[in-house]
Amino acid sequence: MSNLMGRIVKKNLGEMGFNMGGGPVNWFPGHMASATRAIRDRLKLADFVIEVRDARIPLSSVNGDLQAALSSKRRVIALNKKDLANPNIMHRWTGYFESLDQDCMTINAHSQNSVKKLLEFAELKLKEVISREPTLLIMVVGVPNVGKSSLINCIHRIASARFPAQQKLKRATVGPLPGVTQDIAGFKIAHHPSIYVLDTPGILVPSIPDIETGLKLALTGSVKDSVVGEERITQYLLAVLNIRSTPLHWRNLNNRRLEALANGKEYKPKKGLQQNEHYMEDVVSEVQCALYITLSEFDGNLEDESDLECLIEKQFAALQKAFKVPAHKASDDARRMVSKKFLALFRTGQLGRFTLDDVPGDINPSSSSSNTKS
Repeated sequence: MSNLMGRIVKKNLGEMGFNMGGGPVNWFPGHMASATRAIRDRLKLADFVIEVRDARIPLSSVNGDLQAALSSKRRVIALNKKDLANPNIMHRWTGYFESLDQDCMTINAHSQNSVKKLLEFAELKLKEVISREPTLLIMVVGVPNVGKSSLINCIHRIASARFPAQQKLKRATVGPLPGVTQDIAGFKIAHHPSIYVLDTPGILVPSIPDIETGLKLALTGSVKDSVVGEERITQYLLAVLNIRSTPLHWRNLNNRRLEALANGKEYKPKKGLQQNEHYMEDVVSEVQCALYITLSEFDGNLEDESDLECLIEKQFAALQKAFKVPAHKASDDARRMVSKKFLALFRTGQLGRFTLDDVPGDINPSSSSSNTKS
């Protein structure tokens, strides 16, 4: 699938640094470069490292620049946002990392129970150090927008509950855009021994090895939309959904609304839903129906670049109707609006739970998408 994706999105991507040879990435901010140097220095002092990655892209969200330095540290790879990833293959990802003698856990940084298990694991790994060191340091590292700040904030809430007398400390800044946390900040989470957790800005390597990795990072929010363009990201997402036949699977979910819409029948919504829930259910169903119909009526070859591009163009038009974007809107403006709305549904899990990376050596990579709602 990667070669086909690469051919489809290769056009016009070279100018942004996404080329097959890597190339510079022009969104790499100066504060990240300086933070990388600071992290390297602090890694020398760290007793344990939590490397946060996006569970939807466990390999694409790696920070290649720091892997050599991390390999000699006590470390756990925390696959965050598991609530957005396909639950059916997460065990294969943890098994893959364990086969490399690398500890790995799936987490939801917004769940205290999930984060408590992560902290218990870190404490277990630090037991052999506790007897020798009066002060221990845990570092949290990762690329932008994988949930490091959310994890830090959850750890801080847990620490405050454990140690009420502890002086109140500033929480890490959280925002929806990559690279929002701009300074390395730390706070004390335990006494006897003293344990400090340091938050670090998201660091992404200044070059991306291939086109598809860059697009996966953009799709999951680690690269700002403005760098790649919402329309290009949407084209990639539609290509992924079509090649995996995901819209056809939506029909098999006992989705009564989708069944009714596809057959032009009236649908009676579930009882007990609030007005905004009805609205969201309507939007998601209209979008799923639009993609289902366009793919089911498609008589071309999904492996053919031109045929797939034609299908995606039809799907843009169908999504414009589904999102009720006015037909009189200028073409570029309409496509931008459609792209923003469609990407928002994907990123919030409304379209289902997906894992975009394939487990190395997996004989069934198409199972990386799930229709289970988060």
